[in-house]
Amino acid sequence: MRADVQANWKLTLAYDGTDYFGWQVQPDRATIQGELAAGVERVTGERVLPQGSGRTDAGVHARGQVASFALQAPIPAENLQRALNRTLPEAIRVLSAEMAAADFHARHSARAKTYEYRIFRGEICPPWETRYAWALNWPLDVAAMQAAAEFVAGEHDFTSFAASDPDVATRSSQEDDDEAERRGNVRTIFSSEWTETGDLLVYRVRGDGFLHHMVRNLAGTFIGAGRGQIAPEELRRILEARSRAAAGATAPARGLFLDSVEY
Repeated sequence: MRADVQANWKLTLAYDGTDYFGWQVQPDRATIQGELAAGVERVTGERVLPQGSGRTDAGVHARGQVASFALQAPIPAENLQRALNRTLPEAIRVLSAEMAAADFHARHSARAKTYEYRIFRGEICPPWETRYAWALNWPLDVAAMQAAAEFVAGEHDFTSFAASDPDVATRSSQEDDDEAERRGNVRTIFSSEWTETGDLLVYRVRGDGFLHHMVRNLAGTFIGAGRGQIAPEELRRILEARSRAAAGATAPARGLFLDSVEY
């Protein structure tokens, strides 16, 4: 490749978000985007601002975040991956690096995303789970939680599950502001389900986009159904209310993972 020709890169990342203030660069704060940009500069000498598939919040983790950026350096993919993993903090790993089509964009090109929310239900949460699950040993009716989760499948206005901060309530974690304004708070959920294995209760949701805090607000509301505070069928009323006050509390960030992104 000629030195004056830029290559478009696609990276798939995993990270422990516990000690980071989310994905997006912030002044004087450690962020995933900031660490990745600094790592790329150390490896290639080029300053880039990697674009992620979504802006994960402080304390949120990822198994399959995707980032894209352009480079002039003619570096083989395996060398870029290896060099980045040598220079990045151990909490951030590049799972794969590949050249992508010129029009590929980690955020704009995404077609679906899957998130996972993890709850540890045992009496004592082991140290290796505390950073990656909400320790919650309350009695829960998991069948009621599943029934509630099924009500959000399909296309709905998810205003009731968006962040209550007016500056971010309409901002999607997947899309830029122009796209968010066009779509409003309407999203399509393809699947929404709870599974239980031993002491671990896991909510997995796949959709075409997610609003700020949407998955954590869904999980918190489903917990209310599990505790008998709301009936599962009340999810229909909560959706129709289009008010954050109608839904349940926001579940803690540490239980949330961006699992995968589809293109």
